[in-house]
Amino acid sequence: MAQIVALYKHSADPKAFDDYYASTHAPLAKTLPGLRSYEISIGPVVSASGESPYRFVAILEFDSLDAIKAALELPEGQKTAGDLANFAQAGVELFMFDTKPA
Repeated sequence: MAQIVALYKHSADPKAFDDYYASTHAPLAKTLPGLRSYEISIGPVVSASGESPYRFVAILEFDSLDAIKAALELPEGQKTAGDLANFAQAGVELFMFDTKPA
């Protein structure tokens, strides 16, 4: 399997972020070809040292890193990635990687 982990920084207007994410961005992300699962954080995002620069996390799972890359090259992927500028002005970090059981 493989994952995209999206770490969203604290926004100036958390309610507007949440509303836009739920009504627009999440439905776009759910159209990504090959998407196997999609989870989002609830409540505060904390780090081992206490405060975190992130307020929201999304984890998307695919069959492989190649499947992620292929999905992002398609129109659905380009539209989803392009939508980040519409609501994630505080910043978002995207990490993509293959996974295996430990």
